[in-house]
Amino acid sequence: MYGGERFRRYFADFEEKYGFHDMYSGGFYPFPTQEERWAYWSRFIFLNRYCDPPEPVYPNLLELVKDKDYFVLTTNVDHCFQKAGFDKGRLFYTQGDYGLWQCSRPCHDKTYDNRDVVRRMVKAQGFQITDHGLELPAGNPPKMAVPAGLVPRCPQCGAPMAMNLRADHTFVQDEGWYAAAARYDAFVRRYEKRPVLYLELGVGCNTPVIIKYPFWQRTYENPRAVYACINLEEAYAPRQIAGRSICIQGDIAAVLRELKEEGGAA
Repeated sequence: MYGGERFRRYFADFEEKYGFHDMYSGGFYPFPTQEERWAYWSRFIFLNRYCDPPEPVYPNLLELVKDKDYFVLTTNVDHCFQKAGFDKGRLFYTQGDYGLWQCSRPCHDKTYDNRDVVRRMVKAQGFQITDHGLELPAGNPPKMAVPAGLVPRCPQCGAPMAMNLRADHTFVQDEGWYAAAARYDAFVRRYEKRPVLYLELGVGCNTPVIIKYPFWQRTYENPRAVYACINLEEAYAPRQIAGRSICIQGDIAAVLRELKEEGGAA
């Protein structure tokens, strides 16, 4: 999703100039100016936050859980759950949201929606916004900088804005973050001793303390709980809960599509 043909289609100019080969790596590049930095990030945000993903993974998952008492804990920051129709009150985005900015210092604990400004930024680079994403008029390479007047700055202290992503100690947890955390805690408490499925999708070992380890621990502590994991390469469970675990090594999109076609029967 962050590399390959999709990356080259929209970021070939940045790849040629700076030598990184995927969107994720580009997000850490120290661009020389704020105008160039936000040219890169506005394309990134628009494609990964405001465009639909190429596979119907999220709608298929919603079809399987929509009639159940579910809650989604996610480290994803692309908002795909809510775009697919998941109830906002049943979502907890722990690591932030591509659609939000915050003060880079930060001088206060508030986040800001970036949709309108991002659209203006990509248009200023020469892109046309279509139903399918971004397009360039033939023969017109995109500009690699946005106008200085579009560079986002904190409305309170004037410092440059930053992405609301958990990268270091400056990450802002706003009122919405704490409200979602409280709803998730209430859900977990409600099922401490009741039948529950802890379904883990695509979690690796980058941040296992957020989803993977807590799911293992809660399954271990509740004999009525079941742990399920779908992962392309890392589908496994500790021996202590192996008898109440379902581990499927495979492509999540394919597995969910099959489950949906079978009417949700595992």
